[in-house]
Amino acid sequence: MMRRRTTLLTGCTALVLALGATACGSGEPVAAGGGDKALDGKTVSVAGVWSGSEQKNFQKVLDAFTEKTGAKTEFVSTGDNVSTVVGSKIEGGNAPDVVMVPQVGVLKQFAEEGWLKPLDKKVQGTVEKNFAEVWRNYGSVDGTLYGLYFKAAHKSTVWYSPEALEQAGVTPPTTYDAMLKDGRTVSDSGLAAFSVAGQDGWTLTDWFENVYLSQAGPEKYDALAAHEIKWTDPTVVKALTTLGDLFKDKQLVSGGQKEALNTDFPGSVEKVFGPQPDAAMVYEGDFVAGVAKDQFGKDIGTDANFFPFPPVGDGEAPVVSGGDAAVVLKDGKNAEAGMALLEYLATPEAAAVWAGAGGFLSPNKELDPSSYGDDVTRATAESLIEAGDSVRFDMSDQAPAAFGGTKGAGEWKILQDFLRDPSDPEKTAAELEKAAAKAYGN
Repeated sequence: MMRRRTTLLTGCTALVLALGATACGSGEPVAAGGGDKALDGKTVSVAGVWSGSEQKNFQKVLDAFTEKTGAKTEFVSTGDNVSTVVGSKIEGGNAPDVVMVPQVGVLKQFAEEGWLKPLDKKVQGTVEKNFAEVWRNYGSVDGTLYGLYFKAAHKSTVWYSPEALEQAGVTPPTTYDAMLKDGRTVSDSGLAAFSVAGQDGWTLTDWFENVYLSQAGPEKYDALAAHEIKWTDPTVVKALTTLGDLFKDKQLVSGGQKEALNTDFPGSVEKVFGPQPDAAMVYEGDFVAGVAKDQFGKDIGTDANFFPFPPVGDGEAPVVSGGDAAVVLKDGKNAEAGMALLEYLATPEAAAVWAGAGGFLSPNKELDPSSYGDDVTRATAESLIEAGDSVRFDMSDQAPAAFGGTKGAGEWKILQDFLRDPSDPEKTAAELEKAAAKAYGN
């Protein structure tokens, strides 16, 4: 199973009520086609992991592209294993024109396989104008820009029940230590502090990444993500020790470690926002709000809210993100029309369509925040944009899938084992290094 959290999980639900497609934004013309329907008769095939509400909302974006250019679109949902599906389609002579790639590691793999067309100068110009350098870097391989990040996730958000915190007499904390202290106060009032989704190993990588980015800093984060330093580095052991102190505290983790290991992501949200809450807080990305609203009827901003993942020790508050990048395949039948689609996706006009529909964050800094349908989503999006180049892409999504994106293996399994027994961070670090060295080949 490929790692799916920016799409599989946001696909559980939409973040806000579907308000219908809007067209706020700059309304800049799309150079390839513009309003003269220059692509009439062309069909752009698009492959991506999205299904359900995500696919429906992305289709609104594709429909707006059709209205603007005359090109028809066809969307094919690949399921989670994008690289396998796309590879088989290329081999079968049926390559899509555009693929929405959910991981930096997969984008790099596609580029190294020679499957991708570099973005043309028109698209590059739009991307340079509308996106922070960090997003351009994550879309590039060896200095060549291949990917346009259309959809993002903000993974440094801690979601909480305002009622639970109010009953405990605590306010959203601004430091990691205060978060744990307040969590114990919440526990004394009758609810566990945190619901932890340990059954899904990817959630544990997100916990680690936020602690590590804040505690060790962005340079070490980048080095570890590239496996330029070993997982036995003292900074890794320190972050695991910090995380282990939380995991082993039965006051803080709902049901303790055993129950956490039997709780999946939707279940972790239910423990906070469901009909019989067991915990006051759940850490995960902005997509938590969608589950809370659509599955449990919570009013976002009133019944459910978030605070930024707080800084650890003397570090800065972390901003970890993920996202889906649009790429153009060389072997697509209409690669030129596919490039025109990417130029459209790079505009705030395109982002505004999905922003209005809900369940979406855009890394496009030119998107008018009023495009979002509620204040909480707007605040989340603004936090992501304001972080600028300090944003760091999800570390395990940058890794080879064998290490960072496979159920029951690599980092996912090792951190699940660590949740089960967090008593030996050095041993866990050594196991992580062994698995990373094998996957990275160094």
